Amino acid sequence: YLSACGCGKKTVVTMSKEFCKGLLQSEELYKYILETSVYPRQPEALKELRNITCNHPEAVMATAPDAGQLMGMLLNLLNAKKTIEVGVFTGYSLLLTALTIPEDGKKANEGGFDFAFVDADKENYWNYHERLMRLIKVGGIVVYDNTLWGGTVAKPETSTSEWRRGGRKAILELNQKLSADQRVQISHAVLGDGITICRRLY
Repeated sequence: YLSACGCGKKTVVTMSKEFCKGLLQSEELYKYILETSVYPRQPEALKELRNITCNHPEAVMATAPDAGQLMGMLLNLLNAKKTIEVGVFTGYSLLLTALTIPEDGKKANEGGFDFAFVDADKENYWNYHERLMRLIKVGGIVVYDNTLWGGTVAKPETSTSEWRRGGRKAILELNQKLSADQRVQISHAVLGDGITICRRLY
């Protein structure tokens, strides 16, 4: 399968499919999407960082390039200047954000941020959400990564590796809470390991 960083290399370590960032069933289809729509438009700095990240032992933790491409579009649509990143790993999503926002982008106070990306400890996602609802302006967007947790959210707990069960439980709870949260409009996108896009309504 393709690694999270989308480098197109098969891992040399024996791992199950649940670790694959791309949830598409076809490796060929995912490769087609990356090579046709993502890589040709990717800035050189992002390509270099992606290639470096592919050699990292925890490369599966990186933001998937197709999810990153959507984030870039969201940043442009918002004309985002004030952003927050919670969890950056090797910095792919942070670099993408820095390359996308205008040069006059800057820090902001409560209620003044345009965009946030969260890819950190899953058990605290809801705590981050509550805080971000105060930091993000009305009409702003929060994107949560890994919200399909390798597809395990739709499988019995017994079929999930022991070490992934805590994250699975946290993601299931987050997904239910986001679905019921009237403060946000949501869209659950099957990109990378699943991303949930939340637009603050009030």
